Amino acid sequence: MIENIEYNTERPRLIIPEYGRHIQKMVDYAVAIESKEERNKIAQAIIGVMGNLNPHLRDVPDFQHKLWDQIFIMSDFKLDVDSPYPKPSKELLAERPEPLNYPQSYPKYRFYGNNIKKMIDVANSWEEGDLKEALKFTIANHMKKSYLNWNKDTVEDSVIFQHLFELSDGKINLADSNENLSDSSNLLRAKSKGNNHGRQNNGKKNYRNNNRNKKRF
Repeated sequence: MIENIEYNTERPRLIIPEYGRHIQKMVDYAVAIESKEERNKIAQAIIGVMGNLNPHLRDVPDFQHKLWDQIFIMSDFKLDVDSPYPKPSKELLAERPEPLNYPQSYPKYRFYGNNIKKMIDVANSWEEGDLKEALKFTIANHMKKSYLNWNKDTVEDSVIFQHLFELSDGKINLADSNENLSDSSNLLRAKSKGNNHGRQNNGKKNYRNNNRNKKRF
């Protein structure tokens, strides 16, 4: 009995492991059938079993197409049956996809992040008015908060205005504005409140854990 035990390392490689070895054996059996009429019946039955593994997608047309493509792939494109969909090409499957063009951006002030640059571009595309003016100061305040996140205690508004002027290619100039940005202490206080809230929650959790194993009389 021990000599008849099969090990996965000694078995043929599964082409699509998600379906398991039993489905693969069914496909191999269908390939070996000589009668095409019988192969068509077996292939339809295998498609039904594969669809039962995902019943919520079984009747979706695109999913049916996917199942037929997969049964051909699992047969190493050796299965000769009448499919309701075009038979996939082995060469197309082996073809390597084209490399994706990932956006490359190297901002001058990386601590502001790439999203700031996108917000600035949006602001530049808007027409002049109160809404655009409000967006400019929203961006500037967010830049100031991002600047302070880099372990800075304070930063002058003029520094933020100068960075915003550079990042906007000179299109946003708040240096002559009479309006000030949010105070650094307020931004730092808001940050510390968030940290303290987390510590309080952790303290409550530890308190519960410490009391969990205590004896009660």
